[in-house]
Amino acid sequence: MPTINVQMFEGRTLEQKRAFAKAVTEAAVATLACKPESVDIIIQEVKKEDWATGGKLWSD
Repeated sequence: MPTINVQMFEGRTLEQKRAFAKAVTEAAVATLACKPESVDIIIQEVKKEDWATGGKLWSD
């Protein structure tokens, strides 16, 4: 059972998340030879003020 954790900035629509989950599930099934119902995807939305790259907050 693969569990896929994804962190992304908040603000995606429900439709975007549905499409993403479908595409990632299909990729997991194709590459890992597992059943779709065994694929779990956890989407964690992060505020830009809580994410930094290169020492700089994305909100800045």
